[in-house]
Amino acid sequence: MPVSELLYVDACVRGERSRTRRLAAAFLERYAQRRPGDTIRRRDLAARRLQPQYPEILAQRDALWAAGRLSEPMFDDANQFARADKIVIAAPFWDLSFPAILRIYLERVSVVGITFAYDGEGEQRGLCRAEKLLFITTRGGNFSAPEKRWMELGAKHLEALCTVYGIPDFQLLCAEGLDDVRTDGGAVLAGAMERGRTLAESF
Repeated sequence: MPVSELLYVDACVRGERSRTRRLAAAFLERYAQRRPGDTIRRRDLAARRLQPQYPEILAQRDALWAAGRLSEPMFDDANQFARADKIVIAAPFWDLSFPAILRIYLERVSVVGITFAYDGEGEQRGLCRAEKLLFITTRGGNFSAPEKRWMELGAKHLEALCTVYGIPDFQLLCAEGLDDVRTDGGAVLAGAMERGRTLAESF
């Protein structure tokens, strides 16, 4: 079995209290058991405190990019993302999408010449090595229901970015309805954790 590098991006802003982190941990534990030779690289976004791309940060980034200095530390996240063989992103469902720290990270990752590019015809093409990206999330409500599906923007956002980055296989592991008084949230989460362990067998 070939050795792979898995990048785990943790945007679980509640830390150890996060249900999304518990779901991700179940997946990663089984993955590590099944593929002990693989490297798992973790990015804890809450700990890293990335700043939004304020004007002065964008000016610095634009200057480095224009000079072709894509190996500078400012582009470390983009280069790591582009090199990964597999990517797992864990983030809760917030305000119909995901926490701002993940959006900031994705803006850092999206760099022409590292994660995507344009060809001579002006067509966009992805440059990322990863063949698959797994998004792990938890939702208090049920946003897979037909009447609410249109309101879910987090998974849709990441699936669209996979097309930009050239990652052909987008997968979703979700536990939802956790705050619905009509359901047993603990049982729902436990079921999702078991699905995550099964998914890890072949990821």
